[in-house]
Parts: sequence; structure tokens; C-alpha cells
Amino acid sequence: MTGSVEDADERGSALPSTGRSLYFTGPRSISIERESVNGPDPDEVLVEVCVSAVSSGTELLIYRGEMPRDLAADATIDALGDDLSYPLKYGYATVGEVVDCGANVDERWHGRRVFAFNPHESHFVASPADLFPVPEDVSTATAALLPTAETATTLVMDGRPRVGERVVVFGAGMVGLVTTSVLSAFPLDRLTVVEPVADRREMAARLGADETLHPEAAAEIGERGDPAGADLAYELSGSPATLDDAIDAVGYDGRIVVGSWYGRKRAETDLGGFFHRNRIDVSSSQVSTLAPELRGRWTKTRRMGVAWDRLRDLPADRLVTHRIGFEDAAEAYRLLDGGPENALQVLLDFA
Repeated sequence: MTGSVEDADERGSALPSTGRSLYFTGPRSISIERESVNGPDPDEVLVEVCVSAVSSGTELLIYRGEMPRDLAADATIDALGDDLSYPLKYGYATVGEVVDCGANVDERWHGRRVFAFNPHESHFVASPADLFPVPEDVSTATAALLPTAETATTLVMDGRPRVGERVVVFGAGMVGLVTTSVLSAFPLDRLTVVEPVADRREMAARLGADETLHPEAAAEIGERGDPAGADLAYELSGSPATLDDAIDAVGYDGRIVVGSWYGRKRAETDLGGFFHRNRIDVSSSQVSTLAPELRGRWTKTRRMGVAWDRLRDLPADRLVTHRIGFEDAAEAYRLLDGGPENALQVLLDFA
């Protein structure tokens, strides 16, 4: 039976009887609701949340009502609901502290900082198997960026960059920037980032891009080099129209990895020009699963280990541009919805 948290636990610290949860209730509408906090079952722990990171990609689609509502939220994350219809709890980048343990759980979990793929809420119960202890040398704010690092790791694994290649990243939001950081460790010939926002281009250069271009100057990419064009391009802008730019940028037998999720936005891509004759390969990348050809040697646990390592290389203090109190979460979404120049990474603070 689930224990009550209205009483003090056996360590003498009072646990709350109610918590707060964020719900998307309609297009550009959210609410913070009070909900009961239940103690953990024997095989679970109770986590009190410190911060959670807001995704400016998937979550903005949900906030704007641009998601396919009959699509499963994410079959690989038990904490998310069945589908993407309103009202909806969502989010997948939460860091907190274990404040209570079930009878069958090792007491060493108590007091641990943990990461979880969990919606925005102040308290939740989970199996320890679904939690990731935060390394001591990783700050709480940095740990909230773990899904971005995991996504970037997946994108690079799916793109398979080779020594001496010319690689282009379209979009310098959080995913594009962290992907740039990972790619910068490879012995590439040139790493180019295309982004309209000047501050983001500056950050891309800081993270290892050899050059940064405004989209208006990106047309030259497809004409440079011998043979002409980039070898590999990543479409990470979230804009379907940018896929045409990626097709123009790569040369014969070029590869394009689409990491953006467009939701219900249609991609009216021009496949009638050089796409067909140049044998361009366009593939999707999605972090919920590993590519079939990698599953023999790679597990999610192994990939997460790599993501933790990549996090340590990031200047989180520069990437996190805003920390907003959880009760003011509506302001966080209005800020991100107002345009990419307003914010890069927003954290919700539960203190």
C-alpha cells in the first residue's frame, strides 16, 4: 500500500501532502495545479524536484497546439501520458533529490541527486531503475541538460561523420549547439553552423564551429570544395523550409540527418531539382530508440554514459539564459514563444 506523506518519515523530516504540477490546457495556455503527493510504494522512491528544463522544440509545439494530438507521447517514457491531447502533463528533463524510499529500496538512495525523464512537477514517485544518479562533479543546472546531450550524441551517431568531411549544422538552438560541441571533437575538414540569431552564431563558434553563417549567406556552401558541397548536413532548426537549404548544401551522395520534429507543420520539400540526380540520402534521427545497426554494441545505458561525458564539456552557465520560478512558468513559455532571440535555455526553478 502506498504510504501517506502527511506524517513525518522515519528520519524525522516532514514531507508535503500536496505538490504542484504543470498542465498544458490548450494552445498557449498552461496552469499550475495542486495535487496530492503520495508516498512511494515498497519498490519506489519519492523525488522532490529542484529544477526542470524546458524544451524549446517539442514543448513549444505542444504549447502552440502544433502537435499531432493522437500521437503517443513517448512509449519509452512511462512518466508521460498516453497521447498528446489536452490537458497534458509534459516535460522530460527533471533534476531533484530523493526524499523518501520504499521499504524494499536501498537506503543509500535517500538524499541522492537524480535525473529523470519526468514532466514538470514538484514531486513524483519512480522506480530507482528509471532514475539516473547525478555525478558529483555535475551541477544540478547542468544535469537538466542531459536529454539535449543525449540527443546530440544520437544525432552524431546517426550521421556517422568521417575524418576530413565537411559538415553543416542548420539551427543553433540548444540541440544544434550541443551537436556542434560533439562534432567539434571529430577531425573534420570544416564544421559550419547556419543560424539567423547573432548571439547563437557566437555561441556556436565558442563551442567549436569553424565558421558560422546567416542563412542568407548559406547558398555558397553547396558550391564550395572539390567535389562541391558538404558531405553531411543536420537539419535542427525546427523549420521545414530549412530542409531545402540542407538539400542545396550537400553535394553528390551527400547525407542529411533530420533531427527536427515538425509536429503538424508540413515540409513542402523540393525534390525535383538536384535531390534525385545527386543521390542525396535523407534520414530521420530520434533519441527514443537506437539505430538498428548500433543495437548490437550499444545500449541506452552506454549512450547515457557518453551523454554525461559530453555534458562536462558544456558551458552550462552560458547556455542557460533564464531561470524562472515554477509558479511563473507561463512567462517561460511566453518568452520562448516570442522568438529565438529572447532566450536559449530556460530552467524552471522549484525552490
